[in-house]
Amino acid sequence: MLELRDLQVAYGAAPALWDVSLDVRPGELLCVVGPNGAGKTTLINTIAGMLRARGGSIRFEGQDITRLPPHRFCEAGIALVPEGRRLFTGMSVLENLELGSYLPRAKSQRRQMLEEVIALFPVIREKLASPAGELSGGQQQMVAIARALMARPSLLLLDEPSLGLSPLIVHDMFAAIRHINGGGMAVLLVEQNVTMAMDVSHRAYVLEEGRVVAEGAPDDLLARPEIQRAYLGV
Repeated sequence: MLELRDLQVAYGAAPALWDVSLDVRPGELLCVVGPNGAGKTTLINTIAGMLRARGGSIRFEGQDITRLPPHRFCEAGIALVPEGRRLFTGMSVLENLELGSYLPRAKSQRRQMLEEVIALFPVIREKLASPAGELSGGQQQMVAIARALMARPSLLLLDEPSLGLSPLIVHDMFAAIRHINGGGMAVLLVEQNVTMAMDVSHRAYVLEEGRVVAEGAPDDLLARPEIQRAYLGV
């Protein structure tokens, strides 16, 4: 479904990703974990078209999208939930959700998708008329995910969805992510909460200093002593 090959990304003269190769299979929930500064956000923003690759290739559903403009990534079926949510805080929750469904295929099914995201996050229904900035952090994260789903993507990108949330809300958030994937949507999850990310994922990649240093089944990775030392404090 998604194929990265030898991806290279830099900020000016400073390299951020070196020869990163990665695959997301149809219907898969894949996580990318790693320490701060490893390049996780750079990676997911490049897959979303927000950053331009300096080298390598990005193929999505058989199409080379490496050099497409950012809005074409969304048209191809990729939706991003960015770190920090980035809602339009002065606009209502409903207006934020509608912004996610401006592509023709999504706009034609806006009402149906609105009901689906409300079913996934029921608290949204009573907040539709409220300014997004008045919501709690957890509620804002729900709206950010719902807004991305309104675009009817085939690949959902999630950048640090648990950041700044209470443990109870984090548990609910990961349950929602599992539910989204259970409906058949492929999910690429970038997350510092290694234990939770590994628990919901089918496969995982470990990123360090801009390079993939390990990949495989979550249980196999968590059994490796170097992963336990680096990420679990064992």
